[in-house]
Amino acid sequence: LGLLPCPLCIFQRVAFGALAIVFLLAALHGPRKAGGRRGWGVLALLAAGVGAALAARHDWLQNLPADQVPACGPGLDWMMETMPVAGVLREVFTGSGECANVDWAFLGLSMPAWSLAWFVLLGLWAAFAAFTRRRR
Repeated sequence: LGLLPCPLCIFQRVAFGALAIVFLLAALHGPRKAGGRRGWGVLALLAAGVGAALAARHDWLQNLPADQVPACGPGLDWMMETMPVAGVLREVFTGSGECANVDWAFLGLSMPAWSLAWFVLLGLWAAFAAFTRRRR
């Protein structure tokens, strides 16, 4: 659709990628014991939790009144070249004006709202798979 992702969108994509990698590695490993399932479950919940926090922050920014939206910040490329990683993370999590624009919506929900819903659903699925007893 020709949409350019804002910094929060990029980090949500990274969280989705991390979650996918954890799910893939857990499926390949196929742990039979509860400890192995729980370990993979904790990693999946961590990735889903970080993604959900990013998506919630992004959705919150998009629902701010226009007069309370923070000013647009520098691009992610420039920040990565000129700032230490901690500074980049601080700036990205703070959000900026370009993150407040709603460029796409489906069924009345913006992209961050859909991301939040999927992070929560996938996190619940991981918790169910990791922390429920298996019948033998």
